Amino acid sequence: MDSVLIITLLTVIFALAFDFINGFHDTANAIATSVSTKALKPRQAILLAAIMNFLGALTFTGVAQTISKDIVNPYTMHNGSVVILAALIAAIAWNLITWYFGIPSSSSHAIIGALAGAAIAAAGFLSINYKGFIKILEALLISPVLAFIIGFIIYSIFKVAFRNFNLAKTNKRFRLVQILTAAIQSYSHGTNDAQKSMGIITLALISSNMIKTNDIPFWVQVSCATAMGLGTSIGGYKIIKTVGGKIMKIKPINGVAADLSSALIIFGATFIHLPVSSTHVISSSILGVGTAHRVRGVKWDTAQRIVFTWIITLPITAILSAIVYYILNIFM
Repeated sequence: MDSVLIITLLTVIFALAFDFINGFHDTANAIATSVSTKALKPRQAILLAAIMNFLGALTFTGVAQTISKDIVNPYTMHNGSVVILAALIAAIAWNLITWYFGIPSSSSHAIIGALAGAAIAAAGFLSINYKGFIKILEALLISPVLAFIIGFIIYSIFKVAFRNFNLAKTNKRFRLVQILTAAIQSYSHGTNDAQKSMGIITLALISSNMIKTNDIPFWVQVSCATAMGLGTSIGGYKIIKTVGGKIMKIKPINGVAADLSSALIIFGATFIHLPVSSTHVISSSILGVGTAHRVRGVKWDTAQRIVFTWIITLPITAILSAIVYYILNIFM
């Protein structure tokens, strides 16, 4: 069998594995608040998230097209198939490490950093499409700040609007609303996160001359949506524990505010075809809600640990993927 075909098949397999891991790694963030407030039982939340992620993944392709062309040029990328395979291996390794320790790191940062690192290892710094790469980095950096601000604003509005309501009855009603917001948040996650693997597979297909444009093949959409849905069904209880309880003590009204804030940011990014980190956005919206509720109620030590992981993910995955590329290049 032709070596390019073998590498491309391996790339598709690893991309689907990345999506599967993303399913139980990142999707846990989307349902963490509804589980922690007991609006949904873990199994119910995971089933809901799996279905909504699958549907979301089939709805859009704009982010996938951005990933397939804006980080590196797929038509001129040196040793492209090996670059992409190395990036996937590095991103998967980092996702598994952070999942094991229960740290909600970003799969988006992991795959983007890894792809850049492997491309640089293959052809130097000029291999990066800096205009597109900077645009993606800006989206990744600005989106958590916006999520924090919007979370703060939405919860501040809730505090004023419901200040004269009976607290117990209000929380009971918001617990029901949380089922809807968890579904919306999971759907929004699927519209953005699953597309990253679609873009990676499309990039691999272009670099191996199997397709000519960056239009996303339908079988790629279905495969990635299925992989993410299956991964979500496995669940990510360690991440749920961190996001749902270790940032702040979440009540149903807090959870609804956080869910709405993060879903709004993720949908906005999807509509303008930019990848964002659902992990960053969701955690930041919870921090914004927590700050509006009571600054001292936020567990800032956990927040600092999360932010530190965000910062180190890009350089670590870039270095790791460069190492993997050099190893793969010896054998392929």
